[in-house]
Formats: sequence, C-alpha cells, structure tokens
Amino acid sequence: MKTLYDVQQLLKKFNILVYVGKRKWDIELMALELDNLHHAGVISQKDYLSAKLILRREHEIEEKNEKES
Repeated sequence: MKTLYDVQQLLKKFNILVYVGKRKWDIELMALELDNLHHAGVISQKDYLSAKLILRREHEIEEKNEKES
C-alpha cells in the first residue's frame, strides 16, 4: 500500500466508500473508518499501520495546501 487510492481500495473491500466533498474531510473520515475496522479486528496490523501513515501524510499535504492558499 503506497497511495491514498490503495487505502480507498482497502476500505472498498469492506463496502466503505467515502466521499464528503472536500479531500481533507474524506481523509479524516477514512481514518475513522480504518480505526473502526482495526478495533473490530478485521484488518491486519500491517495494513492498518500502512494505511494510517498514508492518511497522515495526505492530511498534512492538504493542511499545507490550505495554509498556502
């Protein structure tokens, strides 16, 4: 798993489709859904940690872009 798209595909395996309308909010909601899957024990620790790192990186990029504009 390397990209936000990969995280979306992981969530899609569990019929979780996220589209709020703002990329930053989508990332935040994906992180919450990922936490729920992890707490339910349906995804591996490796997948969970990889996805969380990707989401954190993407969230930081979005915050940086907001500050610049």
